[in-house]
Amino acid sequence: MSLNPLKLSEEVRSFLDERHLASLTLLRPDGSPHVTAVGFTWDQDSQLVRVITWAGSMKSKILEQTPNGRAVVCQIDGGRWLSLEGTAVVTSDEARCREGTERYASRYRIPQDRQDRTVIEISVDRILGYA
Repeated sequence: MSLNPLKLSEEVRSFLDERHLASLTLLRPDGSPHVTAVGFTWDQDSQLVRVITWAGSMKSKILEQTPNGRAVVCQIDGGRWLSLEGTAVVTSDEARCREGTERYASRYRIPQDRQDRTVIEISVDRILGYA
């Protein structure tokens, strides 16, 4: 079921606040998929998914090679699932990394401090699923 990212029901928003892991899918420069388990946060106001990572991770490297590539985060819990899709960028901007880290800490746990912190931001333009 296709959902309007700007008008999510309370059930969907609640599901996005629950502590679940997800899969992140990125396309490598050769077109093959890279799928990995991640923690993520949803920012309803900005329509952003944020995934914290580090500069040397494969996720960061792929997005450095294919800026503004497409990405999908998919959260699953039994019969409930949501795929959040959009254009992705990776950044080491201090304020954006701090925002991503604080949101991650609120949803999951306080992450280990890193000097090479990066954050992936997905500007969501499509949500599919059932929550």
